[in-house]
Amino acid sequence: MKYIVTITLSSLLAAAFMSGCAQKTERIDMHEDKGAQVMGLDYRDFNEAAAEAVQSMLQSGALDKKTGDRYVLAISRVTNDTMQHIDTDQLVKKIRVELLRSGKVVVTTAVGANGPEDRMSKQARELREDEEFNQRTVQEKGQMIAPDMSLSGKILQRNVRMDDGKQQVEYYFMLSLTEIKTGLAWWEGETIIGKRGSGKSVSW
Repeated sequence: MKYIVTITLSSLLAAAFMSGCAQKTERIDMHEDKGAQVMGLDYRDFNEAAAEAVQSMLQSGALDKKTGDRYVLAISRVTNDTMQHIDTDQLVKKIRVELLRSGKVVVTTAVGANGPEDRMSKQARELREDEEFNQRTVQEKGQMIAPDMSLSGKILQRNVRMDDGKQQVEYYFMLSLTEIKTGLAWWEGETIIGKRGSGKSVSW
C-alpha cells in the first residue's frame, strides 16, 4: 500500500508541474490593453492620471512663460496615502516626460524634496582643485540653474461598502504646481478614478 501511495503522489506532482508549464504567457499591448480591470491601481490608471494632469496644466496657461523660455521644474514630495505599496515616481515620471515633450519646462535633477535625484551635478564639482583633473574641464561656480516651479501632490484612497455587498474604491490623484518665488499655487488638479467590484476583492 505504501508503494502505491508513493507512486500516486509522484504522479500528481508530475501532472501539476506539467500543467504549470503548459500555461501560455501572453504579451500585453500597453497601448490598447483589453485585459480585465483590477481593484488596485495599475499602469492604465497612472497613464490616465498623468495624461489628464499634463493636459490640464498646459491648457491652464500656467506654464506659458512671457519671455518664451522654459520654466525650470523641481519635483517636490508626492505622498502615497493609499493602502497599496506603490512608488509615486511611476506617476511623476510620466508627467515629467510629457511636460518635457511639450517644450514648456525643463526638469532639474539637482534639487528635490528628498535631495538631488542625480548627485553627480554636485559631486563633479568636488573635482575643483584636484590636480588629477584638467581644471578647464571642471564646471565653474555659479552655473547651476535654480528651479522656478515645484510639483507636489498626494494619492488618496477611499473604500466604500455598498448595500449589495460589493465595494467601491476611489482613488484621488491631487497635484499642485507652485511658483517657488512667491509660494503661490499657479495650478492645481485632481483626477478621480473609481472602481466597483466584489466585496471579496482586495485593493492592496
